[in-house]
Amino acid sequence: MNCCVIDDEPLAAGLIASYIEKHPLLTLGGIFHSAQEAVREVMGGKFDMVFLDIKMPQLNGVEFARLVPRSTRVIFTTAYDSHAIEAFRVGAADYLLKPVSYEEFNAAVMRVHERMPVAVAQQPDPAEHILVKHNHKFEQVATADIVCLEGLKDYVKVHLGDGRMLVTLCSMRSFESLLSSRKFMRVHRSYIINTDAIRSIERNRLTLVGGHEVPVSDGYRQAVADYIAAHNPMAGGY
Repeated sequence: MNCCVIDDEPLAAGLIASYIEKHPLLTLGGIFHSAQEAVREVMGGKFDMVFLDIKMPQLNGVEFARLVPRSTRVIFTTAYDSHAIEAFRVGAADYLLKPVSYEEFNAAVMRVHERMPVAVAQQPDPAEHILVKHNHKFEQVATADIVCLEGLKDYVKVHLGDGRMLVTLCSMRSFESLLSSRKFMRVHRSYIINTDAIRSIERNRLTLVGGHEVPVSDGYRQAVADYIAAHNPMAGGY
């Protein structure tokens, strides 16, 4: 997501900019020290997300937010809690109080990211490899080697067939959009599985390669039933 910071306090703007540069889902596209400076680029739809101060001269953050395209998410960063109701009335995606910690920043970004629509490319098969950021480096992983993905709040555990586990700062929806549904199936809010890794299916549980046991939640039971119907030569329910 391409982002910008709009804040008339250089130190506050610099802190948020440093968080953006550190975050694996974000790209820093600009820093502006007044709303007027940012109008043209923001109104042109250049940014997916704007980190916006409220108390600024001439054009304040709330007024500016009314001009922002609906597709651009606005996260307010302010020292004042008294503007929260007004901020959400103009469509704020989140509201952070200064000084903002990286943990608060990351939680807000992930909440916004989870709510963003996912555009899934129509491909018959998943990419043969994906890049997973783990321990400050990108590792190339063959999708065929992935047993399952386990979501843990803002992180995802990638369980591999050789027993290794990669932990990455990302959302489950990001992986869901990247991996084709033909080979990968979401069976729980916290689990996406490689269907080739299935060893047995019970009503509320799947057993995968390596002995991984994964729960099946009610909301995803139909997906498992459809998988069984497509791969079972004998008529039978799930």
